[in-house]
Amino acid sequence: MSKILVICQYFHPEQFRINDICCEWIKRGYDVTVLTGIPNYPQGRFYEGYGLFKKRKETWNGVKIIRIPLIPRGHTPIGMVLNYFSFPISGFFWNIFAKIKADYVFMFETSPMTQCKIGVRYAKKHKVPLYLYVQDLWPENVEIVTGIKNRLIIGPIDRMVDKIYAACDEIFVTSPSFVKAVTGRKKSVPEIKVHYWPQYAEEFYSVVDKKTANLNIQKELATDTKAIGELQNDQTFKVAFTGNIGYAQGLQILPQAAMLLKEIKNIRYVIVGDGRYKSKLMEEIHQSGVEDMFIMIDRQSPELIPDILALCDAAYISFMDTELFTWTIPAKLQSYMACGMPIIASASGETKRIIEEANCGRCVPIGEAKSLAETIQDISAMSKEERHNLGVNSREYFEANFKKQKLMDEFERYLNREK
Repeated sequence: MSKILVICQYFHPEQFRINDICCEWIKRGYDVTVLTGIPNYPQGRFYEGYGLFKKRKETWNGVKIIRIPLIPRGHTPIGMVLNYFSFPISGFFWNIFAKIKADYVFMFETSPMTQCKIGVRYAKKHKVPLYLYVQDLWPENVEIVTGIKNRLIIGPIDRMVDKIYAACDEIFVTSPSFVKAVTGRKKSVPEIKVHYWPQYAEEFYSVVDKKTANLNIQKELATDTKAIGELQNDQTFKVAFTGNIGYAQGLQILPQAAMLLKEIKNIRYVIVGDGRYKSKLMEEIHQSGVEDMFIMIDRQSPELIPDILALCDAAYISFMDTELFTWTIPAKLQSYMACGMPIIASASGETKRIIEEANCGRCVPIGEAKSLAETIQDISAMSKEERHNLGVNSREYFEANFKKQKLMDEFERYLNREK
């Protein structure tokens, strides 16, 4: 039985796709150990039941989990920096004493890329193949999130990234544009080892009938009777956004668009999730005087999202207006498509390309509230059959391009190649 050591700063109960990837490897007969941190994302504090002296080792769905100390990210830039550096520092000492024997190392890289230093050291020490799955490009992501452009800071990060890429046997990225970004660096990475491997959506993301959805949300959102009532109201046109509510999502456009649609009484925005920008977004909604147009639902288990989407009429994606996000295919795009949703996006680049190829919705320029409001109004005015057809196109594109079994089979060929 081949043994895979997974390095990722975030893991169950934090909600990232690496959770499902590991469970799939277990089903396929691999022995999987995950080295991760103490869960604190996105709320910035340790999850209840976890801590420096609580649940540092556990097994979940057959996956062995080792949690090393880190500083929770909090809600300040300093907290995030401390969080980013505390995990690899802990990993340095873990590497000295670790007795785990793995056949492969797989690094699931969402920010911070500093976490990958742990995997590089382990693979070099034990002389095993090293795989990297890039979700966030560095240093580009650092520049966008922090606003830092100073080469005295960005330069060392750039050199760290070069060393990580050079140490990897294979590099997988989530969009064709990321392939160009990685191979086109000043210290170029050979094209032969960089592969486009799109994210899939877990199998529970699927088209759900409204009757089932109603039953499930009544059970899971039992204490939130206002949200249940709003979701079950068939007289309103509901646009859903689910997932991390961060600054990078550019969600300030929603209250701006809502103000332009105030006279249309049947438009609602359903916002499901948590994140660093949520309190600011709620403040902007209040200041805009459009609270009655928003249904705010706290972070839910991923399994409930298809039910919530089933009671909505369209799903929404947006970004900050930066070049990096034109290269990005967000994970929620696959999730929305798997659920057969018409999609409205404030996006360009890869996201726009896919939505247009699939003919499953509409894209508007990033930051243009007037265009977004007009697009929401246009899609709300469509017949149910027209919107249904957009949803069918969404699911069909997902089946053809982002199906889990197809993509996991593809990756497994790389594992078998190393035997």
